[in-house]
Amino acid sequence: MDSRGCALELLGVLVYVAGWLCALATALLPQWLTMSTALMPAESYGLGLWETCVVQDLGVMECRSYDGLLGLPGYLKLARVLMCTALAVGALGAVVTAPGLQLVSGGGGSGVKSTLRATGGSLGVVSGVLCLVPVSHTAHLAVAHFFDDTVPDMVPRWEFGEALFCGWAGGFLLVAAGLLLVSSCWRSRAEPQAEPQRRYRVMSADAASSRKHSEYV
Repeated sequence: MDSRGCALELLGVLVYVAGWLCALATALLPQWLTMSTALMPAESYGLGLWETCVVQDLGVMECRSYDGLLGLPGYLKLARVLMCTALAVGALGAVVTAPGLQLVSGGGGSGVKSTLRATGGSLGVVSGVLCLVPVSHTAHLAVAHFFDDTVPDMVPRWEFGEALFCGWAGGFLLVAAGLLLVSSCWRSRAEPQAEPQRRYRVMSADAASSRKHSEYV
């Protein structure tokens, strides 16, 4: 068992779990976009995928779920679908990766384990991309609206919330974890190729020495 390969895949698993948890927190947090007004500085508003919240100056937060699905903006519907898909694909990638780890007994031979890790890592990359798309799209819409010259300056504007930063972190962590798992597969596949060469060299050296000994006799 390659110690470096095990360390690489263990690091990939830890990063994978951290990224998936960040993606889950992103989907649940109600602060995708925040807004505070000069008329009511004691209150701030938060816009999430599932509810809107009002945070008062004393730290009291009141949230209300959306009344229906048909009345939601298009970007909010898209964000819901992509975030749920990202979580599902990420969970599937974790399930596929688990039996392919070298530290886990069973699961077939080294070739099967490498295939499972590569598949799980690829699903992790897809999950990270699916998480980054709605987060980045929402941030783009917020920036475009913030610098819109047609909107008067006194009109309040939405700004980045904590969920967007958490989503960026989760998406990049999932992509990095997937690449680490795929890299561990390449390393484990490259190691067995070097071993037969070493054996061939040892056998050829033994054959040469026996041949010289026979000629001497």
